[in-house]
Amino acid sequence: MQYRNDRNGNPISILGFGCMRFTTNGKQIDIDKAEKELITAIDAGVNYLDTAYIYNGSEVALGEILTRSNLRDRVNLATKLPQYMVKSEKAIDKYFDEQLSRLKTDHIEYYLMHMLTDLKSWQNLKNLGIEKWILEKKASGAIKNIGFSFHGNTDTFISILNDYDWDFCQIQYNYLDNVSQAGERGLKAAAAKGIPVIIMEPLRGGKLVNMLPEAAKNRIEADTKKRTPAELALKWLWNQPEITCVLSGMNSVKMVEENCRIASEVEIGEFDESDHELIESIREDIRKSTKVGCTACGYCMPCPQGVDIPTAFRYYNESAISGKSSARFEYAQAMGLRVQKNFPSQCVACGKCMKHCPQGIDIINELKNANKVLRPLPYRIGTAAARAYMLRGKKKKADKADEPN
Repeated sequence: MQYRNDRNGNPISILGFGCMRFTTNGKQIDIDKAEKELITAIDAGVNYLDTAYIYNGSEVALGEILTRSNLRDRVNLATKLPQYMVKSEKAIDKYFDEQLSRLKTDHIEYYLMHMLTDLKSWQNLKNLGIEKWILEKKASGAIKNIGFSFHGNTDTFISILNDYDWDFCQIQYNYLDNVSQAGERGLKAAAAKGIPVIIMEPLRGGKLVNMLPEAAKNRIEADTKKRTPAELALKWLWNQPEITCVLSGMNSVKMVEENCRIASEVEIGEFDESDHELIESIREDIRKSTKVGCTACGYCMPCPQGVDIPTAFRYYNESAISGKSSARFEYAQAMGLRVQKNFPSQCVACGKCMKHCPQGIDIINELKNANKVLRPLPYRIGTAAARAYMLRGKKKKADKADEPN
């Protein structure tokens, strides 16, 4: 494993473990599986673990794993204040204390203001006394480094960056988002101030691996350096000295081992002109095929009407890559037989999802488009018939179970 230093000279592994996408077993995180993956990563030298208050069950699972495996002293914990939920000064302490309890610790090495999208969000925290609160927590040792995670445009990122003496920041950045959100300009602005940058969504929610268009796949396969799509995307990031750590939501031991291997071999500046030309060609292939720039982060969820927004957008994008017929069939399989309906047509345009979308997607209109593509009349009829049959079967089983012996 290789390391790059924070502002105080402390080494951070260039590969961080993103804990938002722990594997679930039903609605609960599969702690035993997550523990194996974390132990594999930590034994390989990963020392930066990222979670957040709103990542369902993640903080609790992480606290349990680190305690029972006696790994807390070998890692740096990063978690985030849900600033969009904070309405009072007391609420700041309430959330922080709850996070310490969940994580079974008395301090957080890297604490972030979660998902700042505009100056107003940061100003609201300042009005509640967050600057004084940060100083107190750092003085007590409860927080070692303070930072913010960001989703917004480049100019806003730079404004927030310059408004406080941050210890680090976290941005969405990959070869597809090189000019959007904070972008390369924001990355270099942070580096110029000596502020470490943590990268999230390096593979854009898996899109840069699992949902590449055929033309892009062919380019990567033809590349003489024989890199996998994930390896290419990660090395593109680590090639840049301004980047301190890249988070990966690893959910298999194999993935952990592969990413750790790449992180141990990569070198700054190893990309040559042909590599950059390959990346630019892949960008163009993706732009031609993408319908919606969704990363499946889940911030839009839960929908008050039950719409499964990320899944709808996943198959909508898939329709442009593998064809409408394939996407429709797979969507019908994935969604059609759920007990609770989760279709885009259930959207009532309340707009709640759009307030939380880091990508700024026009979710309401894109759900209409997704519904048209994924659920034409024959599929709606077929799904309704299948659901009716399934629900009748469930009712018969329930009635039979209620019968006296």
